[in-house]
Amino acid sequence: MNSFKTKRITVSGMMLAISAVLALVCAYIPFLQLPFGGGFTVASMLPIVVVAYMYGVKWGIFTSFCYAVIQIAISLTQGASGSIMPLFMPSSDDFMGYTAAVWIIFIDYFVAYTVLGFGGIFRNSIKNRTLSLMLGVIFALSLRYIAHIISGMIFYGAWAKWFFSQEGFYKIGSVILDSFSGKSLIAVYSVFYNGLYMIPEIIITSLVTIPVSKIRFIRKMV
Repeated sequence: MNSFKTKRITVSGMMLAISAVLALVCAYIPFLQLPFGGGFTVASMLPIVVVAYMYGVKWGIFTSFCYAVIQIAISLTQGASGSIMPLFMPSSDDFMGYTAAVWIIFIDYFVAYTVLGFGGIFRNSIKNRTLSLMLGVIFALSLRYIAHIISGMIFYGAWAKWFFSQEGFYKIGSVILDSFSGKSLIAVYSVFYNGLYMIPEIIITSLVTIPVSKIRFIRKMV
């Protein structure tokens, strides 16, 4: 194994470890979690995007697939309080059948996290390193957002009317319920709900990209 491959594996493993630790810590902070899945993290996906930027989309996809597996493992360590185990528990409110559970895991984990590998798509087209990395973050995390929207539309639409009728939405909930129904309401619900954590996640990670890209160790690699 040549030095480049060795360095690539080492750096990727290190970045995966950083992402995993950040995600794991955030997973155990209650106020960062949303009641029906999803939650904020402190730019936990940035190291994965950095790997994609450094070594290209193909290697980035491989690394982000590994991260998807890690995310599943993290959820499983949480047991019934996590987002995966309840999907397979008939006694849980989240149980929708085993087939649906498998598809939810496929879309919300394997697809949603593997697309982070596209974070390196601008590395050869934009010379400014900070800008190209930031755009890569926005693009990759937006793809993850879309994956969650699709999953929400397919599997969680039944919660739409209940969600927008809750206190705290003031007039916007009533306006949405009066303006949309059926599949359009489900689409609005999925975009809205997943946006509660993905839009701040995209903004926070993009901003963190600026100082991170200037760190000497990172700057050498990118």
